[in-house]
Amino acid sequence: MKVSQNNKIKGQRITENKSESNNDLKGLRKNQYSVTFLQKFSRHKLAVCGVFVLGIILICAIFAPLLAPYDPNEMVGAFGNAPDGSHLFGTDQIGRDILSRVIYGSRISLLVGFSSMAIGLVIGILLGLVSGYFGGWIDMVIMRVTDIVMSFPYIMLILVVASIVGPGLLNMIVILGFVNWPGAARLVRGNVLAIKEKDYIKAAQVQGFRINRILLSEILPNTLAPILIYATSGIAWAILDEAALSFLGFGVQQPTASLGNMLNGAQSLTVLTSQPWLWLPPGIAIILTVLSINFIGDALRDAL
Repeated sequence: MKVSQNNKIKGQRITENKSESNNDLKGLRKNQYSVTFLQKFSRHKLAVCGVFVLGIILICAIFAPLLAPYDPNEMVGAFGNAPDGSHLFGTDQIGRDILSRVIYGSRISLLVGFSSMAIGLVIGILLGLVSGYFGGWIDMVIMRVTDIVMSFPYIMLILVVASIVGPGLLNMIVILGFVNWPGAARLVRGNVLAIKEKDYIKAAQVQGFRINRILLSEILPNTLAPILIYATSGIAWAILDEAALSFLGFGVQQPTASLGNMLNGAQSLTVLTSQPWLWLPPGIAIILTVLSINFIGDALRDAL
């Protein structure tokens, strides 16, 4: 009896040691992967600068009420006044502080970019997983709907939908989200078609794992890298789309500050030539934000 008990104890100790060693190996691999990822990412100097610039923009957007010197909708100075000590970026045509409106406008642009991309990713990932995994007529229906949506000219589709549902921040987020899902769906579907033929997916199917577990726990984590890279470019495009729609009057409406509708006031030749402080700050903010996100996306593509 004592011998059998000792054998059991030894067996338990061996299994515990094996599990501990496996956990140590997994932790070591994760640490090595993280170090390798950071090394590859840091080689892209423009991406590192992009992280720094985007971090500053995010901080300004999040803490806009604390950092903005004035209320963005309050008339605090002379009409169309040039930059001075009281207003670093000058004032607009009705005396509102340009710097405050750029800070609050960056918040709107980032909100539109991240929110609309989140909506598009949720729809696209779900449809792509279902389409790629099940195949057959389900795949055919989803892909034909995707082809129909993608066959329309992108900007014309947005303008038509925006003119139907009307302008506004929430409407613009929903419109951009529902227009951006086809690209994510096709990307995820292509990855699922390759991944579902792997041995570990076959083993999970043989063991009787539920479909939702296979899709969400086995397949989805292996598609996150291309999804993340796609999301960075999608956020940048959504910010540009917001600026374009607001510039044309279909996006965020006055008096709410957005980088796009700030450019709307610079349509005349007089403003373009004699009052550059009205359009240069929001234009530069858009350029810096989009370039930073694109540089980060390029570095992620190489590092992942």
